[in-house]
Amino acid sequence: MLEDVARATQLSLTAYNSPMPLIQLQHLDYSVGGPLLLEHVDLAIDANERVCIVGRNGEGKSTLLRLLAGEIRPDDGEVRVQGGVRIARLAQEVPQDTAGSVFDVVAAGLGELGALLAEYHHLISTHSTEASNLETLGAVQSKIEAQHGWDMDRRVQQVLTRLELPEEADFAALSGGMKRRVLLAQALVHGPDLLLLDEPTNHLDIAAIAWLEEFLRGYSASIVFVTHDRSFLRALATRIVEIDRGQVTSWPGDYENYLRRREERLHAQAQANALFDKKLAQEEVWIRQGIKARRTRNEGRVRELKALRRERAERRELTGNARMTLATTQASGKKVIEAKDVSFSYGDQVMLRDFSTTVLRGDRVGIIGPNGSGKSTLLKLLLGELAPQRGEIVLGTGLQIAYFDQHRIALREDQNALDNVAGGRDYIELDGSRKHALGYLQDFLFSPERARAPITRFSGGERNRLLLAKLFAQPSNLLVMDEPTNDLDVETLELLEELLAAYRGTLLLVSHDREFIDNVVTNTLVLEGDGRVVEYIGGYSDWVRQRPPTRDGTRQWDDGKAALVSRPPPTPVETPVARRKLSYKEARELEALPVRIESLEADIAARTRAMQAPEFFRQGNATVVAANAALADLQAQLDAAYLRWQALDG
Repeated sequence: MLEDVARATQLSLTAYNSPMPLIQLQHLDYSVGGPLLLEHVDLAIDANERVCIVGRNGEGKSTLLRLLAGEIRPDDGEVRVQGGVRIARLAQEVPQDTAGSVFDVVAAGLGELGALLAEYHHLISTHSTEASNLETLGAVQSKIEAQHGWDMDRRVQQVLTRLELPEEADFAALSGGMKRRVLLAQALVHGPDLLLLDEPTNHLDIAAIAWLEEFLRGYSASIVFVTHDRSFLRALATRIVEIDRGQVTSWPGDYENYLRRREERLHAQAQANALFDKKLAQEEVWIRQGIKARRTRNEGRVRELKALRRERAERRELTGNARMTLATTQASGKKVIEAKDVSFSYGDQVMLRDFSTTVLRGDRVGIIGPNGSGKSTLLKLLLGELAPQRGEIVLGTGLQIAYFDQHRIALREDQNALDNVAGGRDYIELDGSRKHALGYLQDFLFSPERARAPITRFSGGERNRLLLAKLFAQPSNLLVMDEPTNDLDVETLELLEELLAAYRGTLLLVSHDREFIDNVVTNTLVLEGDGRVVEYIGGYSDWVRQRPPTRDGTRQWDDGKAALVSRPPPTPVETPVARRKLSYKEARELEALPVRIESLEADIAARTRAMQAPEFFRQGNATVVAANAALADLQAQLDAAYLRWQALDG
């Protein structure tokens, strides 16, 4: 059924967006052992789309990107690429063997020609007049000219300028965020028509994420990306493609529309499954009547029962949500951490200057700032791992600290998941009760087989979940989390948010996930440069509203290392105004709008259910496309009705 929904949606998109997709996947299957990871996939990517692929960890998002890039081949089906279409992919992790200057790495995106351009730049940078050097330089120039390569040299320079990259810098010496930006430049230098991005915000600070967001919004090519950053997703996506239990479905519109329609689909699916299971149970009762069933000799009914059993056995259940619990201990003292006039420097680099704060029991404190601004140093000072060079830091009484480290050094590579969490014991203690270690790991979505597997085979998301499981098994009243959101799927992120909101202890959180910060913290420490650490009430969005203008009034975190963020104009102080009196016609319109909205929502839900039925797709392509267009029109009417209601009721 989901396959049919995907195919119908894709047919309509192809009909309306482009007569010829850039790339098409047709009846594609792919497996890595066991059930098909991707099954009967039909998907097309058109020009000037920004498509976000969503799904739980391990569902095949990165695999789908690699299939689109042509890096792996499907088990069945085909990948059709329009003639002349150029495709580039930014991988999730920085390749270990990447070396050379920034120019070298970016030019490597051009293959053999890029190597020649890199060699040419190295030769001219030496300023050598030796005959052998000049002879080599001449030979390289000739090869570049033979391939008409100077246009490509100009393109490399343009990309470096556009992404504000220092071409002579050593790639190995760059921060993780800058390395990602260099690899993005490498992908862009080829001038791709389709850009594939796998978790592009990983290792980027908030300023760099905001820069990348704006850059991609103005980029004139199709983009297919995977991200766990919901703010980034909402800002960019024009279509959502979901992978769920091997099925790929396409949802036109923004992320909010996808969430709404997905809930409707899951509800209809649950009802259909319940009816199916009820019928199967009735038939199982009938067959168990034994003699009576055989006497009727209803062989057709027996065959139907066998078919029902096969269909039920092949059903792939929806992946469950993690059921995380946090072990807590006795409450700490009321005052958890007190810092007075703290200063700290590394040589000439001032990290903190005259910093003071008080963290009380139950506070949830966010820490944000550019990469390299001193967030980790601030954490170590607050936890007593570093001594301040001036001022003092006093820790409260009765503290039990649990620490989530973004580099996952708390995980032992030579142990499996079970031993990492339970340390060889069968049971763990949680709030005074015992729980079997395997059952506890199943709450974090690790099957018994996966729990016993070496963690060297784990994905980034699995490692993060395992570290959360290990952390949450430790009794604590002060929880310290350094970038906990990397590689987690959205469902696990939302559950983690709920868990932290209910945590009875104190939280220190370092994160570049803007929505996660907004949903979790009560106040925020912002490293604003030159050793200044300023405290704001609320999360990231509250800081954006409250932050004072810098000297030039336009930029924040302008320290020469971080990406820059344009500052919005300050929010004016609004004085209350009297509500406009509605005309008689407007009052009647406002009165009728709730009924119209309810009618539109019911019509959309009914059409969606009808389009999910298999028989819907036997009506022919023209009917399917028309039905999709009608549904899109109803959705547009509903959105307009909501806007009008807000305007009249405001």
